[in-house]
Amino acid sequence: MYSISIQEQSFNLDDEVRQAESSINNAGALVSFTGRVRAHDYETPLSHLFLEYFPGVTEKEIEKIILQAQIQWPILYTRVIHRVGRINSGENIVLVLTASEHRKAAYQANEFIMDYLKTRAPFWKKEHFLNGDEHWVEMKQSDLEHSESWQN
Repeated sequence: MYSISIQEQSFNLDDEVRQAESSINNAGALVSFTGRVRAHDYETPLSHLFLEYFPGVTEKEIEKIILQAQIQWPILYTRVIHRVGRINSGENIVLVLTASEHRKAAYQANEFIMDYLKTRAPFWKKEHFLNGDEHWVEMKQSDLEHSESWQN
């Protein structure tokens, strides 16, 4: 079982965990990853991010990532929420929940999904700084290396 949401509004981790727990049987592990917008990656503080996506296509790519994870690990439940639009520094941007009978599968599937979200899901991110500067974010080499490491 899995679900995907692309949304502008934030999410509540406690609500999402309750939903997961009520949807699964015999899960020995529920792993959550919450990504947040950092304010200080650069000398100039970040005001916010603005994320764009390709409706329909983005969800399909995330679904492919989840299905690939389900082939590799016995996942009972997966929930991916990714925010779009304006997201202020300090706010949640992404949630990945994975549940399995055993912790190792839940941990690994969660990390795999997040690594591939960073490199394969079609999102376009623009950083807006407090001084008025802005620029589009390019994929980091380290993110690409993380996702490629799953192929070995």
